[in-house]
Amino acid sequence: MPHSTLNQDLADFIQASPTPFHATQSLSQRLLDAGFELLDERDDWQLKVNGSYLVRRNDSSLIAFRTGEPGALERGLRMVGAHTDSPCLKVKPQPEIDMQGLWQLGVEVYGGALLAPWFDRDLSLAGRVTFRDCSGQLQSRLIDFKRPIAVIPSLAIHLNRGVNDGLAINAQTHLPPVLAHSLEPRRDLRALLVTQLQQEHPNLEIDQVLDYELSFYDTQPASTLGLDEDFFAAARLDNLLSCHAGLRALLDSDKRQACLLVCTDHEEIGSCSACGADGPFLEDVLARLLPEAESRIRAIQRSLLVSADNAHAVHPNFADRHDANHGPQLNAGPVIKVNSNQRYATNSETAAFFRHLCHQAGVPVQSFVVRSDMGCGSTIGPITASRLGVRTVDVGAPTFAMHSIRELAGSRDPGYLVRALREFFNSEALI
Repeated sequence: MPHSTLNQDLADFIQASPTPFHATQSLSQRLLDAGFELLDERDDWQLKVNGSYLVRRNDSSLIAFRTGEPGALERGLRMVGAHTDSPCLKVKPQPEIDMQGLWQLGVEVYGGALLAPWFDRDLSLAGRVTFRDCSGQLQSRLIDFKRPIAVIPSLAIHLNRGVNDGLAINAQTHLPPVLAHSLEPRRDLRALLVTQLQQEHPNLEIDQVLDYELSFYDTQPASTLGLDEDFFAAARLDNLLSCHAGLRALLDSDKRQACLLVCTDHEEIGSCSACGADGPFLEDVLARLLPEAESRIRAIQRSLLVSADNAHAVHPNFADRHDANHGPQLNAGPVIKVNSNQRYATNSETAAFFRHLCHQAGVPVQSFVVRSDMGCGSTIGPITASRLGVRTVDVGAPTFAMHSIRELAGSRDPGYLVRALREFFNSEALI
């Protein structure tokens, strides 16, 4: 697939995925359209050779897998891991604020967000709403306002002359978005959600909205930019870029090997949840895929996980924030991430294997080590490796502005990552 076509597909995926719930829905629909069968964890599974399946948990995490040809499972699984969540602003349970004649919603910062870029953006609202219908049953539905309905205005420089010398953002007082003028009777978020639910799901008969998980997001669509269209800018590249690359690689694989894609929620806040990488989701699925304990251990020891999560490209204005010998470039291929303190799970053998894969796929490859005097982020790689005992390599597409409301990648790097992961899913032998 030409990189322009692939990037448009990535842009469409990101646009349809403003929250982890929507990302999981988008992934599911593409897999179902490709012939994957949806499984329910509450049911008995009858898995077949050469089968293609997907299973969801919490509607925000997903595992898709192919069982491969006869004997493929016993030879080991080729697993790719990514995450569906991104730093954002989440609406509080009782969020209504009437201030100076304006109606605002209180928000909580989710994950390690760069907060300054959230100001002066056209924001919309999306997420999951749980309600009681007119028959007394509980139901949940996804909603997405899509249009700009809110903004967080900056304070004028005339009222804060030192702002360019450093702005300390108070998450409690500075971030509540403005949605409208205050009106009588007092505006109510739950009443607004009933209206939105009925617009998006006309056949619903709603008695009362009981709760919700809603996030604000930037409505600006993804774009390819630069004089030579070298760059790709979008919200939530960390880590929807990797989810999309894993999906495309899985759908394009030759179906002979046992392959698995796991996209989990809550990575940005430590992965410790029922549907996060530090929960039992993947282990539960593998136990049903390989029910006999000793056979499962043997298969896992023959398996390998590629943990795909974006990497830090060297910024031309802040090059001193990188180790001089480890500054990944945009459009120079996926980055192998290494940390001696196991913040990344890469070791010499798994790194060598991924380098070999990239060579086989005709893809350039880079490496990243954080400066020795700086702290290091982490991924689902070490978590999954420690829970399963599976060999792991941490990789990712190089990007700028990680955890901003809008991030920047090289326009060729999504294609490079897809090619490397497809080569992995089709590989005859693992290390």
